[in-house]
Amino acid sequence: MTIIRQIANPSLKGHKLLAITPWDPPQDFLNNIHTRFPDLQVVFHQGGFVLHDWNEIPEDSRRDVTLLVTGVCLPPLEQAGNLQFVQIISAGANLILDKPVFKNTNIPFCTANGVHGPQISEWVIGTFLAYKKKLPQYLEFQRDAHWQRLDEPDDTVGQRVGILGYGSIGRQVARLCNAMGMDVHAYTLHPRNTPESRRDDAYTPPGMGDPEGLFPSKWFSGGSKKELHEFLGSDLDLLVLSTPLTKSTIGLISQEEFKVLGKKKTFVSNISRGQVINTDDFIEALNNEVIRGAAIDVTDPEPLPDGHELWKAKNLIITPHVSGATTAYGKRLFAILEANLERFSEGKKLMNQVSRKDGY
Repeated sequence: MTIIRQIANPSLKGHKLLAITPWDPPQDFLNNIHTRFPDLQVVFHQGGFVLHDWNEIPEDSRRDVTLLVTGVCLPPLEQAGNLQFVQIISAGANLILDKPVFKNTNIPFCTANGVHGPQISEWVIGTFLAYKKKLPQYLEFQRDAHWQRLDEPDDTVGQRVGILGYGSIGRQVARLCNAMGMDVHAYTLHPRNTPESRRDDAYTPPGMGDPEGLFPSKWFSGGSKKELHEFLGSDLDLLVLSTPLTKSTIGLISQEEFKVLGKKKTFVSNISRGQVINTDDFIEALNNEVIRGAAIDVTDPEPLPDGHELWKAKNLIITPHVSGATTAYGKRLFAILEANLERFSEGKKLMNQVSRKDGY
């Protein structure tokens, strides 16, 4: 197994960066890189998520690469001998976990965790408020040119949000919910019992998120059903699923969990991955009004086929995996890359590094 030891190299002399992205690099990023690391060779290749085959990269571009920015396009293990860190352009690591160059080396892989916080939290709050304020029904009335008032809705002041997976997205959701007068409960796999453990050093756009972990009034943790159900049963008006997709989170929210949520008829918002929810149990919980409603940007299967039963489920808002879309994505990714190049040049631990034990 390849062992990577980071050594300070202020100018990054001898290093070659290959960036395979769908975005042109911002000019200020290029200026900063050329000024800060004058000896770094930089090559850009238009590709991003759609490019899978390493051999499609021109040979001159992929030769002697030591630093790589990519979606899922990775070199074969036998061609990765010079590689010293990989910056992936997605916020999740699930697409690279089975790649040989990840599984069989200690090369640091870093995610784009943090690029999604602002836009996905807006989606979470927007769909939750749309449901509460009955906007889908009123839009139907508008299409029919029909004036009708529905029963008065409640508001969010004093209600409680539970955030399952308190990473960059969850922390920005907490910021917005707190601003609306909601109480926040957080759930993480590992205990966060001290102020230091509740800190998050992942990338966060300035002024966003909850870097210090101050918003939750109560923090839950653990990997057992009992611990999960204690969190789900803590009188949640809104449950936000923002946990990474791993072997342990597939089917995490199923019939038993919906039964627990049914005590408060919790509204469920899923911006994680569709497989985190058991789809059949989800449809049953919606149609039997075990939960009051839901908004999902991810499905299982995905894309959701025409005619699938989920389309007809009661009180459900579905969007086609668009909550993370923003014109600011590329800019934020290059900000993460620039920060990691700085850390790499100083021989420090990289930002957003993937844990091979936890898979995120």
